[in-house]
Amino acid sequence: MSVSEKTGSWAVVADVPRRISASRRRMLLTIMPIVVLVVLVVAIGVANPNFLRPSSIWTALDSAVPIMILAAGAMLVILCGGIDLSIAALASLSSVLVALWIPILDGWAVPAVVLVGAAAGLLQGAVHVVAQVPSFLVTLGGLAVWSGIALVASGASTIGVSGTTLDWTFTRLTDARIPSAVVIAVVVVALFALVLHLTPARRWLIAIGSSEPAALLAGAPVAQVKIAAFTVSGACAGFAGVMLVGRTFSGAPSLADSLLLPVVAAIVVGGTAITGGFGGIGRTVIGVLIITVLRVGLSVAGVDPSYEQIFYGVLVIAAVALTIDRSKLPFVK
Repeated sequence: MSVSEKTGSWAVVADVPRRISASRRRMLLTIMPIVVLVVLVVAIGVANPNFLRPSSIWTALDSAVPIMILAAGAMLVILCGGIDLSIAALASLSSVLVALWIPILDGWAVPAVVLVGAAAGLLQGAVHVVAQVPSFLVTLGGLAVWSGIALVASGASTIGVSGTTLDWTFTRLTDARIPSAVVIAVVVVALFALVLHLTPARRWLIAIGSSEPAALLAGAPVAQVKIAAFTVSGACAGFAGVMLVGRTFSGAPSLADSLLLPVVAAIVVGGTAITGGFGGIGRTVIGVLIITVLRVGLSVAGVDPSYEQIFYGVLVIAAVALTIDRSKLPFVK
């Protein structure tokens, strides 16, 4: 059959290069993060064999837990095409609230702070959906608001925490001395995986991130899903704040502020598309491991920690440039 515009075959032929490009992009997003992680581990293992000792691996994984918890929640927002820039500031505020409330509420301070984080995320999600304000503007404003509240509540100072209320966050378990924080992170990741694979949540998130109008036409509860994604992201920020207090025995208005860039870097480097519609919790775990190993690698190479933010910034730009779905962005502003 000859190709003719009348039959619509031209459209099919013209669409072939786009499909091939999308296929290559998906393959890149799937394989490249794993290759990068393996190369980094081998390179650092060769440069410093002590890195591959169990104690070193547990220590590295232990340090990655706050980033893992923050990234798990923020990944949901990115998956449906938005972004949450307030997670680090909200975690800092949560650390202040935990430090203030433990003397009053004891162990109940933990669920209380997680609920406050969830409420903050719910508020941001509602503003984004109801007022139709872009998510990066809502959460950028949220970043300023939560940082300001943390400064006021703490008196712009670090608040120490005493007692054994949060000992469960960073202790060692069994004779293998497995960090409890790693076990907690595994449980969080398992919960995300179960919810995303046993409920329609993942399908809705992917559909909204791929094409929100199409998702609406298909009957997906777009508004509810987006608000839920922001709510879970806020709850994760609250829990990350708790874990940070457990580690440092103190809460501070800027305790988690430096984690925003590593978290975003972990999500996009792991293969979750910044434009939404592609990604998942497994990719986020790989991304967090890459960022964690990279931090160790920079330390082994003798790079001053103050240069880390530069590496993360370059990494985010490079990862987005390689993986972004340009078919969704006909005009880059």
